[in-house]
Amino acid sequence: MKPSPLWASEPFWKKVAIWVTSGSFIVLITLTFHSMSEVVAGSQRVPAYSVINQKIDYRFDNTKNRFQPVIGDEQPLFGKKLSETEAEALVALGKKTTQAKNCMNCHTILGNGAYYAPDLTKAWLDPGWIDEANREAQMLTFLKDPPNHARTFGSGRRMPQLDITDEEAHGVVAFLKWMSTIDTNGFPHNFKTLTAQE
Repeated sequence: MKPSPLWASEPFWKKVAIWVTSGSFIVLITLTFHSMSEVVAGSQRVPAYSVINQKIDYRFDNTKNRFQPVIGDEQPLFGKKLSETEAEALVALGKKTTQAKNCMNCHTILGNGAYYAPDLTKAWLDPGWIDEANREAQMLTFLKDPPNHARTFGSGRRMPQLDITDEEAHGVVAFLKWMSTIDTNGFPHNFKTLTAQE
């Protein structure tokens, strides 16, 4: 009787499975560490927290065929230039506030959450804040009293009163401005800003 070829033997495929699993594990670990380095504040795609001291725009990039954030000249948030430490603390407060107030029960942030209310990923650049020069004050007023300052866009949906403090509202605005600087590969799709250029 002729012996079976090597590729048809059980020990061969067991060894192949071990090598493929080991190789995949190494690739997965490498990609995990690479991804983690890319999503840290201060990386190429995720700017440092102090970027909230700059003007933020969102423009179409013909070479990449998508919209992407554009960091412009100095434009301190609330008129005060913050250090990296101060900016990080304010953005962290805003992030924690959005988590504590369960914003993702209605909104989407970076692709996570619900679709009942507007996506917050680029909320800082939302054309609904008509007066760009007064955007910060409008956002603060809205966050502290949403039922009386709602922008419904014809949907009839209104944000409930969340009892956000003045300090928390400042943090949320900082968080939303910082988040608008993250290069999300054109997500959310077809988002247009007040100053968007095609």
